[in-house]
Amino acid sequence: MGTNSLCDLKLAGVKWELVENLDASKETFKPNDLKKNSSKTNNSISFETSVIPPVAPINVSVSERISKTVNNLSELSDVIKSFNHPLRQFVKNTILPNFTKSSSLLIITDAPSSDDDTNGSILSGIAGEMLDKMLSAIGLNRNNVSILPLVFWRTPGGRTPTREELDLTRPFINRTIDLLKPKIILTLGALTATELIDAKLPKNHGNIMENPDGIQVIPIYHPNYLILKPDSKKDVWEALQKLQNLLKVD
Repeated sequence: MGTNSLCDLKLAGVKWELVENLDASKETFKPNDLKKNSSKTNNSISFETSVIPPVAPINVSVSERISKTVNNLSELSDVIKSFNHPLRQFVKNTILPNFTKSSSLLIITDAPSSDDDTNGSILSGIAGEMLDKMLSAIGLNRNNVSILPLVFWRTPGGRTPTREELDLTRPFINRTIDLLKPKIILTLGALTATELIDAKLPKNHGNIMENPDGIQVIPIYHPNYLILKPDSKKDVWEALQKLQNLLKVD
């Protein structure tokens, strides 16, 4: 089995993390080039895994109670920064959301990468470069969207967050949606799609769905997946065009 299999690394989610430079990430996200097959191979990709270390008992009701006392985005960032999540002991930085108050679009991604932990910002490194190209293709940038991770700390070895780790941060995800009231949510990767709206990739990729509050949600591949599988850019471009049209509707 090759290093690029394993169910395409859970559609390039956080269970198998990209840890070396990928030449494919240097490609410009051009809609006209999306139908072309890439002849490049990703022999420079390697992956790391980690045994899940023991963590302190998690009480989800604590985070639920705290999240309900938050009245604005500034307070929410402060609470996240000081929250005593078990993952804090393994990381350099707490990765805070990128909030843009006037944004109609909220992007929700999976756990932070090693680049994110090093840089202290969400979706940095090669995945961030790919996201910036995706946004630019439909006339957006990080100044007019909000970006939120499912958890705010990188997991050891880039493994998938445990059920308990996700549940502990979920109240903060819900509170963010309540405060931002986005018109549309764009989810990146298989884990985020499943967690937010129980969607499955690739089955529901690019579909316009709704969360329990009636907010439209579009699940797409994570930027890392586009680096691994350049041919998938065509599907993502079609989904981004749907997103662009929805954002234009009053």
